[in-house]
Amino acid sequence: MRPPDSEGQAVAVFTALTDPTRRALLEELARAGPATVTDLARRLPVSRQAVAKHLGQLADAGLISVGEPVGRRHPYRLEPAAVRTAQVWLAALANRWDDRLAALERALDAIDTNQGVTPE
Repeated sequence: MRPPDSEGQAVAVFTALTDPTRRALLEELARAGPATVTDLARRLPVSRQAVAKHLGQLADAGLISVGEPVGRRHPYRLEPAAVRTAQVWLAALANRWDDRLAALERALDAIDTNQGVTPE
């Protein structure tokens, strides 16, 4: 059984990942490690203000966190727990579909057997 908030967390992750700029920011953090808003704005074709806005949305989804400040600089880093929660939610959904598809296959096999049809 999953925690009751796992679907909400998964929705937040999927919503955050819909934007290509946010995906690019995550890729950059994964590639180069923790970075500040200014660092990321220099590396990507996005304004500093847009980077800050997108980082806020990624943080709200639990995908990143703000590290301890170094002077006035606040490094952002990836947080894998939110992605894992979304993966668990997707796996549970896939298992339910697998169970339903297996039941459908058994039902169709039973119909074929009762009608004398041999499966291909």
